[in-house]
Order: sequence, then structure tokens, then C-alpha cells
Amino acid sequence: MTPLNDTGTRMHADTSLFPVGTYKVLAISIGIIGVLGFCNNLLVLALYYRFKRLRTPTNLLLVNISVSDLLVSVFGTNFTLVSCLEHTWVWDTTTCVWDGFSNSLFGIVSIMTLCALAYERYIRVVHAKVIDFPWAWKAIMHIWLYSLAWTVAPLLGWNRYTLEIHQLGCSLDWASEDPNDASFILFFLLACFFVPVGIMAYCYGNILYTVHMLRSIEDLQTVHIIKVLRYEKKLAAMFLMMIFCYLVCWTPHVVVSMLVAFGNQNAVSPTVAIVPSFFAKSSTAYNPIIYGFMSRKFRRCLLQLLCFRLAHLKCSIKDHPLTCSSQPVRPIVMSQSRDDRPKKRVTFNSSSIVFFIASNETDPPDISYKYREASETNVIQVRPL
Repeated sequence: MTPLNDTGTRMHADTSLFPVGTYKVLAISIGIIGVLGFCNNLLVLALYYRFKRLRTPTNLLLVNISVSDLLVSVFGTNFTLVSCLEHTWVWDTTTCVWDGFSNSLFGIVSIMTLCALAYERYIRVVHAKVIDFPWAWKAIMHIWLYSLAWTVAPLLGWNRYTLEIHQLGCSLDWASEDPNDASFILFFLLACFFVPVGIMAYCYGNILYTVHMLRSIEDLQTVHIIKVLRYEKKLAAMFLMMIFCYLVCWTPHVVVSMLVAFGNQNAVSPTVAIVPSFFAKSSTAYNPIIYGFMSRKFRRCLLQLLCFRLAHLKCSIKDHPLTCSSQPVRPIVMSQSRDDRPKKRVTFNSSSIVFFIASNETDPPDISYKYREASETNVIQVRPL
């Protein structure tokens, strides 16, 4: 580790640790991560603000993750980007402390929020309890206080924030041999990584077991139960994918940090240290992509936000009553009812589905005709949501 300049002046390394081409690749990589993280998470916040149907207690926890990832994109990548362009850390001691503090704080907020989401799925599926907004707000408040407690401790003397091996960012002093600093690293890893991962594993293990047991009970296999189980399974799968991606991004960084703290420090070169560090920062950009692929409600709101004309067209179709259509309406399904029951047909046009209940099977499927013969035919129109 390169010691910091206690005078607060700009710090420069004596020599560059990587070739010039490597610094360019790192600068492009961290720039892309920062832009994607900022734009994607800002889009999530805009959708949550714009559409009331997205304002649920569960989505409020997702917004908390987006806020922390957005702050990482704003505060956690700019200093590293400039350092990549300058081939070394060019900021002062205060900036280094802020860089290490902010990255640690927002990273802990993300993993603890994922832990809260896993617990929310657990109590909903296993114990059939639904959280409300007060529960979600209390969870968010406790998450931030918990994260602040662990990230403020180094500022008070229990470990410290210092320059990392690759000299492009700052983090905890993992290499310190002081027993006081080593004790903080041990408790920090347990409280901010291993315990949350254990809680998430326990919650999702019980969720999978409960869903499997419900599916095995034939008496519960009603249409409503099947739909509920399918919805809960999709939502749990989305959160599980978020947790899996987060762990994939952060586990290499944790392993390298543990190797520096408790293993052979000489085995960790700047190249070995920089790749997991940048990989961990990339976790800020993928959560909104997971929402888009796995959440139908998110996709619909995104489409409506981006396609104003399409949204306006849907609203106009919904607000206007059924009128005569210039295009012919073709029957596509006909019931096989008995002779003493009216015939039912399902037809469609370009804007809606129309159900005809007619007493005569040979009645022509024309909307205008059906309105003239309303006494003999019932017309039910179902418009798309």
C-alpha cells in the first residue's frame, strides 16, 4: 500500500503500475460503468415517480438500491476515471477518504437492501404476510443507519481509508497488521457480507421449499392459487437473479481483500487487485436491466414512458365507446352449446375483442347489425388494458 500524504497535497506515484494502453482500457471501462449506472438507475427513479402503479412497498426497496447505485455512479467512479486518465491517484487525502467511505457505504446499503428483499419474499410466501409502506420505510432507515455505523467506524480510528494497491481508488486498509485494524476487517466481513448472504440463502431456501410443497397439494390447485404461485415465483426469481449477480460481482473483490488481510500480500499484484475492484463497481448498472427483462410491469411502464404516442393511442381507444368498424369482424371461436342454449362467438377487430351471444348460429358477425338487433343478441366488448 502506498501511504497517503498527511499534508493534504496531491499525491502521485513514482512510477506507473500499468502500461499506457491498460490505463486507456480501464478509463473506458470505468466510464462506461459510470454512464450506464447513472442512466439506468435514474430511469428507475423516473419510472417510480411517474407511475403510481409502481409505488409499492417492495418497489420502494428496489428504489433504495437504485439510489445507492446512482450515488456510486456519481461519487464512486469520477475520481477513479480521472486517476486512470492521469495514470495514478491525483487527489488529496480528504478525497481519498471520501472515495473509500462512499464506496463502502453505498455497497453495504445495496447488499443489506437485497437482504431485506429476500426477507420480504420470505414472510410473504412462507408466512403469508404482506409488508406495508411503514415497514419498508423503517427497513430503509435501519439499512442506512447500519451502513453508516460500519463506514463511520474507520473515521473514528477503527481501521482507516487508504489508497488501494492499484493506486486508482481508495478503500479500507486491508493490509494493516495492527490487531485493532485486523479485528475491524474480520467483523466487517462477517457483518456486511457473510451474515447477509447467509440470511438470503436461508430465506430463499424456505421459499423454494414452500412453493414446492404448495404445488404438491392437489386440493390447492385452483386457477387463483396457480396464478399466485406463478407470480410469486417470478418475483422471487427476479430478486434471486439480482442477488446472484451482486454476489458474482462482489465475491472476487471480497476474496482478494481477504487474501490481502489474512493471506500472502505479495500474491496480490496491482493487476490482480484492479480487475475485481472494477468488476464490483459494475454491479451498479445491471439491476435496472434485470427489472426490464423479468418484470412485466416495469416493461409496460418503460414502454409507456418512452412511447408517448403509443400511450396516447391506448388512452384514446379506452375512452371511446364501441363504434362501427370499417374492417370486417371475423369470428375465430364458436361454442359447441346445446340447441336449447344461445350460441356464443368470440370475434375481434383491430382495437378490441367482442363477444357475441346470439340465438341463431347463422347470424352475421357484423357490429352494426348486432346493434340493430340488440333484442336478439347481446354484445360484450373487452378492450385491452
